[in-house]
Amino acid sequence: VLLTESGGGLVQAGGSLRLSCAASGLTFSSTAMGWFRQAPGKEREFVASISSLTWGRSTTNYADSVKGRFTISRDNAKNALNLQMNSLKPEDTAVYYCNTNPPRSAYWGQGTQVTVSP
Repeated sequence: VLLTESGGGLVQAGGSLRLSCAASGLTFSSTAMGWFRQAPGKEREFVASISSLTWGRSTTNYADSVKGRFTISRDNAKNALNLQMNSLKPEDTAVYYCNTNPPRSAYWGQGTQVTVSP
C-alpha cells in the first residue's frame, strides 16, 4: 500500500488549502479512509474520516476542532482522498497524513506540511 499526500503549504489565518492523497495497493473504494495530523511536540491526532460508499453514500466524521471548517471527500474513480480546509487557524499547523480508518502503522506516508501564519 502506498499513500501519497500533497497540497500542503504556507497560508495566512483565514485562508484555505486543499489536500489530496493518492492511494494505491488497496481496494480503495471499499476502504474507510481518514486524515490525521501531527503538530510539533504533539501526538498524531484524528482529523476526519469517510466511510466506503454504501448505497451511493458515504458517512463522514470530524474532530470537533475542525468541524464546520474542513470537508473530507473521496473520488473512487481516481483512488483519491481529499481534504478541503477553510478558515484555517494557526493551531491547524501540522503535518497532515492520510491513512485507512482506523489507521494502519505500515501505511503512514511522508505527509504534507500545512503552516498557518497568524
